Amino acid sequence: MTIPNLLTLLRIVLIPVFVLCYYLPVSWAAYAAGAVFAAAAVTDWFDGYLARRLDQMSTFGAFLDPVADKLIVAAALVLLVESYSTPWLTLPAVVIIGREIVISALREWMAELGKRASVAVSYVGKVKTTLQMLAILLLVVAEPYSQLGWAGLVSLYLSALLTLWSMLEYLKAAWPELAKEI
Repeated sequence: MTIPNLLTLLRIVLIPVFVLCYYLPVSWAAYAAGAVFAAAAVTDWFDGYLARRLDQMSTFGAFLDPVADKLIVAAALVLLVESYSTPWLTLPAVVIIGREIVISALREWMAELGKRASVAVSYVGKVKTTLQMLAILLLVVAEPYSQLGWAGLVSLYLSALLTLWSMLEYLKAAWPELAKEI
């Protein structure tokens, strides 16, 4: 078990901690949940950095890292959709979660064809993830419809646009294989 893989597993373990903090019946619950989410987001960056720096990249890590990312983001978005209870937040949340399902299925299918590298993570995907994590953090800690909350919502929409853009990039890369099946 490598340090990067342990950090990825820690991110998964932090999901129920994040949810519990979010629902704590105390005034500082949002800040506690935000701190846990921020810690998870930092481990996302740090595990990738350490895997490359220490030459500890592994097949298990390549599988688990995106799963951990998707789980924490989906959990946070579901909580936020419930809290905000508005289509203005629900729409980008559905786009983001839907894209993750589509791309996960696409990557799995391309891996079966031995062409997983053609749908590897792109720079746009990395920017999207960073903006998404920032948006979620702002939305978790902010009072709904405060200035910080609006900044989080705008960031979420920008990340949803990047989500669609990166999905189109992945589909374009996979199109030659997809077209054979149509």
